[in-house]
Amino acid sequence: MRLKTILFSAAAIVATPCLALAQTAAQTAAQTTAQAPAQGGPAAAPKTAPAAVEGVTVTGDSTAMRSSIDRRSYSVSNDLSARTGSIADALRNIPSVEVDVQGNVSLRGDSNVTILIDGKPSGMFNGDGRGDALQAMPADQIDRVEVMTNPSAAFRPDGTAGIINLVTKQTRKPGATGTLRANASTDGRYNGGVSGNYVNGKLTLSGDAGFRHEQQKAWQSIERRTYIGASSQDGAFENEGDMVNLRGGVDYDLTPKDRLSGEVRHRRMRFDTTGEESYVNSGLVYDYVRSTDAAMKRDNTGVSADWRHQFKGAEHQLTAHLEYEQTDFSRDADAINDYPAGSDLYERFGFGAKQKRSNFKTDYVRPGVAGGTLKTGLDFEWVRNDYDNHAARGDSWSTLSVDVARTNRFLFDQDVYAGYVTYEKAFGDFTAQGGLRAEQVQINGDQVTGGQTFENDYFKVYPSLHLGYTISENNSLKGSYSRRVQRPQVQDLNPYPVYQDPQNYRAGNPFLKPQVTDSFELGWQYRKGPAYYLATAYYRTSDGVVTDVVRDQGGGVLMTTRENLGNSRNGGLELVANGRLTPKITYNVSANAFWNEIDATNLGFSGKRSATALSGRANLNWQATPKDFFQINAFTSGKRLTPQGHREPFQMVNLGYRRKVNDKLSFVVTVQDALDSFEDKAVTDTATLKDVTLRTANVRAVFFGFTWNFGGGKPRPEQFDFGSGAVGG
Repeated sequence: MRLKTILFSAAAIVATPCLALAQTAAQTAAQTTAQAPAQGGPAAAPKTAPAAVEGVTVTGDSTAMRSSIDRRSYSVSNDLSARTGSIADALRNIPSVEVDVQGNVSLRGDSNVTILIDGKPSGMFNGDGRGDALQAMPADQIDRVEVMTNPSAAFRPDGTAGIINLVTKQTRKPGATGTLRANASTDGRYNGGVSGNYVNGKLTLSGDAGFRHEQQKAWQSIERRTYIGASSQDGAFENEGDMVNLRGGVDYDLTPKDRLSGEVRHRRMRFDTTGEESYVNSGLVYDYVRSTDAAMKRDNTGVSADWRHQFKGAEHQLTAHLEYEQTDFSRDADAINDYPAGSDLYERFGFGAKQKRSNFKTDYVRPGVAGGTLKTGLDFEWVRNDYDNHAARGDSWSTLSVDVARTNRFLFDQDVYAGYVTYEKAFGDFTAQGGLRAEQVQINGDQVTGGQTFENDYFKVYPSLHLGYTISENNSLKGSYSRRVQRPQVQDLNPYPVYQDPQNYRAGNPFLKPQVTDSFELGWQYRKGPAYYLATAYYRTSDGVVTDVVRDQGGGVLMTTRENLGNSRNGGLELVANGRLTPKITYNVSANAFWNEIDATNLGFSGKRSATALSGRANLNWQATPKDFFQINAFTSGKRLTPQGHREPFQMVNLGYRRKVNDKLSFVVTVQDALDSFEDKAVTDTATLKDVTLRTANVRAVFFGFTWNFGGGKPRPEQFDFGSGAVGG
C-alpha cells in the first residue's frame, strides 16, 4: 500500500471519530476560553459569525495588542509608516519580528518564517523574490499582524520560527462605501489605491486596486581574503519598479446559515536594475569593471471559492476552501566585463520559476464537546515547480553562445496531505488546548538537463500543546509546545549553480532533509486598562538545520550552497511593555535577549559556536490635539550567528505626523530611516576564507499622503492611541 493511501486513512481516523463525537455532544455549553473568534475569507454581515479555518483572525476592537491561547495580534492602524510604506516597513514595528535591508523576515532571530495573508499561503512569499515582494507590497490594506511563535496543530507546520499572518481590512457597511489613498515622497516614490464595498441584502461585493512605484539606490562593498590573496568588489546600483495589486470578491448568503464566497486576485511586480561594479586584485588575470542591466518580474494570480455552513450556535461551523494559484517569476540580465587590456566579455543570463499551486481545505469547529471546543479538518495541497536557468557569453552581443555549464531545467513537485484535530477546554482558571497534525508528503524532482531524478515520501506527525492559567483579574500565565518543520524550497534542491556575478555562484543540494524544530515557551501577562506587560521565556532545539555554507572554488570565486547542520539550540527572554505616560502620550517598547548555539562539525567546521544578542524596539505616540498625532519609532536587531561567521545588527528610526481634518479625510507625513543608518553587514571568518560584505541603500524618504473615506454609512473611527482595553488571553 502506498503511503498516500496510508495518509488518507490516517486523516479519516483523525476526523471521523471527532465528527461523530461532535454530532452527539451537548449543544448548550458555551465556549469557555479566551480564544479569539476565527475568520476565513471575507468578513460576514453581522447576522453570521466568521468562519474557523486556518485563517483564524482576531476580531473585535482595534486596540494595539490582543492575545489568545496560541497567538498575539497587533494593530497597525496607529503605525503611520504602514500608511505610506510597505509591508516590510509595517513588520519592523511588530514585537518579535525583524526585517533586514533586503526584506528578509525573521522571528526572534530565526528566518524560517511562514507568511500568510488572511490565513492563506501565497506564492508571492515563497522562494526567490520573497523579500522583494514584502518591500514592494503596500501596507495600507493591512489591519492587523498576527504573530504565532508556537502555532497550534490547526496550522501548517511549515516555518520553524512560526507564522506571521497579515490580516487585511474587512470593512462591511450597508450600501456603497470606499476609501481613496495616495502618498508621494520627495525622492520620486509614490503609491496609492482605492478600496470599495457594496452591501445589499444577501449580496456583498468588494474590491481593491493599488499601485506602488519605487526607486532606490543601493551600494555593495566586499572585502575578501582567500589563500591566493586579497580582493575587493565595490558596486553601485539603481533600482526602479512598479507593483500592482488587484482583488475582487463576492459573498452571497444562500440561506441564513449558508454563505458562498469567491475571490479573484492579481499581483504584479516589475523592477529594473542598472549597476556598475569594480573588481580589484581578485586573483584573475586582470582587474575589471562590470556593467549590468537587469529586469525582475513577478506575477501572482489566484482564484478561490469558499462555502460556510453555520449550525445552531455562532461558533458551530463547517467550512470548505478551494484555491488555485499561479506564480511566474523571472530575473534576466545583460552584463559587460570591461578589461583594461581589451577582450571584453559579454554575458546574457537569468533564471525563471513557475509555480502552480492547488489547495483544498475543510474545517469543522464544534463548541460544547464535553464542555470544550473541538476543531478538526483536512488540508490537501499540490504544488508544481518549473525552474529554468539560462546563460550565454561571447566577445560581443552578436557572437553569444550558450554556456552549457549554467543552463539547466529543474522540475520539482510536492504534494502534502494533512489531517488535524485540536481540542480546547477550561477547568476553572486553567485552560488547555492540545492538537495533533498528521502529514503525508510526496516529493518528486527531475533535473532535466542532467538526467537526474529523485523521490522522497515521508509521513510525520506534529503535536502542539497550549496551556493558560488565570492568576487574577489582571495576571495570567501561558505555556506552549509545538513541533514544526522547514522543508527545502525548490531552488534549495537544484544542484546546478546559479550565476550571480563572476565571483559569486549559488547552488542547491538535492540531498537536503527537512529541518525539524521542537519549541517551548512560558509566558506571563499583566493587563490593566490600556497598559499591558508581557514576559516570555522560550527555548528551541532543531535537528538538520538548513543553512548557507560558502566554499572557495579557487581564483577568487565563491560558491554558496545549502547544507544540513548537525543541530542547533537557542533560547531567550522577550519583554514587551505598553502603557500611558501622560493622558496624551503612550508608549510601546519590547526587547529580546537571546542565545544561539550551532553545531556544524558534520560540515567540517570544528567545535560548537554560540553567541548572545540583544534586539529591541520602542514606539512613542503623542496625541497633541484631538486632530494632531505625532509618532516616533526605533528598532535595533541583534547579532545573528552563521556556521562560518555572523551578521551584524542594524538599526533604524522612523517619524510620523497625522492631521485628522474630519471623519472622512486625514493627511499624513512620514520620515523613514530619519538617521540614514540602515545597512546590512555579513562576516565570514574561517581559517581559509575571510569575507566582509556590506550592503546599504537610501532607505531614508519623506512621504506626504492623504486618506479619504467616501460613500454611505458611518466610517470606522480612527484609533489615535494604544488606549481602550483589548481582549485578554
